Amino acid sequence: MLLWWWLLADLAWPIQLGVVLITFVAGIALSGRAMRRHGLGDDPSIVIDEFAGQWLTLLGAPAHPLAALVGFLLFRIFDILKPWPVSVADRKVHGGLGVMLDDLLAGALAWAVFAVLLRLTGAG
Repeated sequence: MLLWWWLLADLAWPIQLGVVLITFVAGIALSGRAMRRHGLGDDPSIVIDEFAGQWLTLLGAPAHPLAALVGFLLFRIFDILKPWPVSVADRKVHGGLGVMLDDLLAGALAWAVFAVLLRLTGAG
């Protein structure tokens, strides 16, 4: 969340989306390599997936501490509970893509809920 605040919050949403996509693609390669090199599965030491999911959740959000906190909490809820389709990606997709995909899907679901909340409160 802090990296989003420092690096992305003031950028236009298309640039933020580009950063998320680059992070996602790089994360597939990097996490896949780390898994092979160290004999890991979707290990908690691999965190690039968390960055991509959190940044997607905060895509276009106002640079306000409360907005950042709500976006963070929403992402954590979807990442922990793993509703469909997050749970399917978590169980069925393996390797670097599997590491990244479940968090990106959790981020997309959190973003959708967050966007509705921002619209309803007039903050978005």
